[in-house]
Amino acid sequence: MDFIGIGIQFILLIVGFVLLIKGSDFFVDGSSNIASILKIPTLIVGLTIVAFGTSAPEAAVSITSSLSGNNALAVSNVIGSNLFNMMLIIGLCALLRELKIGRDVLNKDLPFLVVITAILSGFIIIGWSISRVEGIILFLLIIGYVSYLVYSAKNTKEAQIVEKPKMSLLRSIIYIVGGVAGIIIGADFVVDSASYIAIAFGMSETLVGLTIVAIGTSLPELVTSLTALKKEENQLIIGNVIGSNIFNILFVLGASSIISPITINPNMIVDIALMLGVTILFFIFGKTQDKYDKKEGFILVALFIAYMAFAIMRN
Repeated sequence: MDFIGIGIQFILLIVGFVLLIKGSDFFVDGSSNIASILKIPTLIVGLTIVAFGTSAPEAAVSITSSLSGNNALAVSNVIGSNLFNMMLIIGLCALLRELKIGRDVLNKDLPFLVVITAILSGFIIIGWSISRVEGIILFLLIIGYVSYLVYSAKNTKEAQIVEKPKMSLLRSIIYIVGGVAGIIIGADFVVDSASYIAIAFGMSETLVGLTIVAIGTSLPELVTSLTALKKEENQLIIGNVIGSNIFNILFVLGASSIISPITINPNMIVDIALMLGVTILFFIFGKTQDKYDKKEGFILVALFIAYMAFAIMRN
């Protein structure tokens, strides 16, 4: 085994994750500032630019995987990332502090996440693939969802608040260009390095996507959630996770399958069933008492540990 080559690939993998995360940060900062210059309300920016920005690492890795023919990595990245978001991020935060759920999230966003997860699971199980037509359906759903959010938000007081620009237009453009470059280069590093490591250790690309890549691309959500927890901004934590999962399914898999139809290994039936099951459980936990507390947090974290153990042993 070429340990030097593997070591280099691990370094490139870490560099790739850093470029992805910092690139998405720069992209969000630059785009948000241009929106401020154009006097677009802060709430609308949060619902669109910031939401897309936190899903940029998953999108970049999955789209790059589709372009290079590594579709197994594209779908396993999304499934692993969504499970990581619900089980570990919410589970860990709920263990540390009780998380109250807002009425809109409980009545609109959370049920919508359950519905689209069921739709995705149906698409996959019917033909063990996500076709271009199904990808277009998912992509149209994300356009409809964001349009609805923006339309609903326009009538609130928060929609009138416009943040003051923090930098010049030129600097904003540099941030956007630099951010996009970081995302693209980082995604290339992650996909190539993850594939190399998987082959070197006899791991499947599916396992690497469900574990290393999924956790790495979900780091922005984890950091955002832990920071919000420290500031006691519970709604931001839950909204961040639910929004990210919705974008992963509709935008990331929608765009990836439009570029190149995704063929799915039937062995992933357990992962798909678990994603649907955990999403329904996530909804039931929230609906029964309008919050996630230590008990739900413990169950979610325990499920995540058991799933990781299963995924590694199955390989």
